[in-house]
Amino acid sequence: MVTPNLKYSTTNQFIDALHGRSIIDNMIRKFDRQTDFVLTGRQVRDFDSWAINTAGVPGVVLMENAGRSCAEIVIAELKKRKGSKVCVFCGTGNNGGDGFVIARHLKNAGVEVIVGLCGPGSKIKGDALVNYKIASDMKIAIEQLADMGNSVKALAEDCDLIVDAIFGTGLTGSLTDGFDKLIDAINSLNKPIIAVDIPSGIDCDTGEPLGPAIKAMATVTFAAAKKGFQNPRSAEYTGDIYIASIGIEPKEKR
Repeated sequence: MVTPNLKYSTTNQFIDALHGRSIIDNMIRKFDRQTDFVLTGRQVRDFDSWAINTAGVPGVVLMENAGRSCAEIVIAELKKRKGSKVCVFCGTGNNGGDGFVIARHLKNAGVEVIVGLCGPGSKIKGDALVNYKIASDMKIAIEQLADMGNSVKALAEDCDLIVDAIFGTGLTGSLTDGFDKLIDAINSLNKPIIAVDIPSGIDCDTGEPLGPAIKAMATVTFAAAKKGFQNPRSAEYTGDIYIASIGIEPKEKR
C-alpha cells in the first residue's frame, strides 16, 4: 500500500501550516485549558439540534466535516511515524459514523485502512448508516468484532495507528456488553491512538473515566472542547487536544 505523500513531518507542523492559510485559519487548533470555552454533553446535543434544525445544516454534512478534519490529523500523525496502516474502531452511533468518514478519507489518501465494527450493523441508523454504506460500497474492509476482547489483536496488531470512534459525548454510566474488555484490549496493544471527539469511556462533563477508558495520544474534538477536558486528570486519556470546526460555530464563537 502506498504511504501518503505528505510534506508535514509532525502534527504540529501540519497545524501551523493550516494557520498559514487564511481561508481555513483557526479551523483546527490546539485546546487551551485556560482560555477556551467548553460545552457540556447537554450543550453539545443542543448545539447539534440548533445547527441541523434552525441553521439548516444537514447532520450528514456536520459528520462529513468532523470526519474529514480528524482524518487530516490522522494522516499527519501517520506520516510522522512513517506508517501506512490504520485500524478505525467504530461504534454503531454517530461517533462511529465519524469513523466511517475518516476511513473513507484515509483510503482516498492512499492509506491501508481496516474498520473494526463494535456492534451489529443492524444498529447503525441515520447519518452514520449513510457513511457506513458508502464505506462498504468503496470496499473498505469492515470486520464486525466477533468477540469484544479477543478479536482486537488479530484485527489491529499490524496497524501503525488506531482511531477510536466507539463512543461519543453521550456515554453515561458504566460500560457493559463487553465494551470494558474491548477498551482494555485496544489499550493493551500499545499503539498510538487518536480519539474522535472524546476518548471512549470518558465522561463528557467530568473528564473522569467510567471504568476502562481509551488512553489516546491525541483527541480531535468538534466545534468546542468538552467540559470534562478542564479536569487535569482527563489529560491522561485525551493526550493533546485539537478543536476542529464542523462548518458552523457555537454561539460563544459567533
